[in-house]
Amino acid sequence: MRILIVSDAWEPQINGVVRTLQATVGQLRAAGHDVGVVSPDLFRSLPCPSYPEIRLALAGWRAVGRHIRAFGPQAIHISTEGPLGMAARRWCIRNKFPFTTAYHTRFPEYVAARLPLSPRFVWRFIRWFHRPARHIMVATRSLARELAEQGLGQTMMWERGVDHDLFRPDREPHPAFEALARPIQLYVGRVAVEKNIGAFLDCDTPGTKVIVGEGPALAELKLRYPDALFLGKLGGETLASAYAGADVFVFPSRTDTFGLVVIEALSCGTPVAAYPVPGPADILRDGAGALADDLAQAIGTALTCNRADAQALGARYSWASCTAQFAKALTFVPSDPETQSRVGAATLAA
Repeated sequence: MRILIVSDAWEPQINGVVRTLQATVGQLRAAGHDVGVVSPDLFRSLPCPSYPEIRLALAGWRAVGRHIRAFGPQAIHISTEGPLGMAARRWCIRNKFPFTTAYHTRFPEYVAARLPLSPRFVWRFIRWFHRPARHIMVATRSLARELAEQGLGQTMMWERGVDHDLFRPDREPHPAFEALARPIQLYVGRVAVEKNIGAFLDCDTPGTKVIVGEGPALAELKLRYPDALFLGKLGGETLASAYAGADVFVFPSRTDTFGLVVIEALSCGTPVAAYPVPGPADILRDGAGALADDLAQAIGTALTCNRADAQALGARYSWASCTAQFAKALTFVPSDPETQSRVGAATLAA
């Protein structure tokens, strides 16, 4: 199948959306599919205000349409609600070309954390953007219920995966952990206001708090919390060693739709503490972590969890199963010659 993915989030960004797309594209290509990506690097772009790692493409629907026509896809997946996503959406609707979307971020809550906008206003945009999609891919059943309450019932599951060869419990702890007071409480991710990291650093818990990642809130948090250890951005085996060496992984976000870092930590055998919100509430079970409105309480409970139970839960998630779910959401792609001819003609439209 010729699959075209349109995404405003792509390399060199490092976040859960990009890593999920990279892994899915790799798995699809390994299975014999022809996969193309329309991303900001194909166009002139500007840095997103307050999130400069994201480039906002200066491209209209005609410019995006030229890339679509050149690739000649059988299926189009629009991964983000940014400028490229909106341009591709418009092209698909004008040409009666069926497409799927994904709901990666709880935008109403995300925007409310940054701007004085009512979530109800943002939901109007979300409904408008996703309503024409044949399927909306979501990472959890909580998100499916949330979208159904907004009149968007055409959801299909698209969970996340883990590289178990990289994220495993037998990794040596990160060298910086050797002299730290235990228990070591770890956060991994973007250092930004919507991640709610301050709620974690404010917790009155013994031991050492460690932050891995970069972002616009990093300098402020370093000043406010001098007792915390900030290791900056880590990747590969070094990141895996941080997960494996921690006593508990803390996920303070209330706006993420899943939390890829949660299952990476679990795969390393590290229990997780989080708020009881969509994402971690869908993942954590079987004694692999703790959920509580009092994050310090969740941390204390998670520290009593069995690391083997955490690793067993993390082992349930794989990129192979994630990609199989993605491909299943594309099963509406027409196979009869007459419909294929009509769909193919759309790629020649102006």
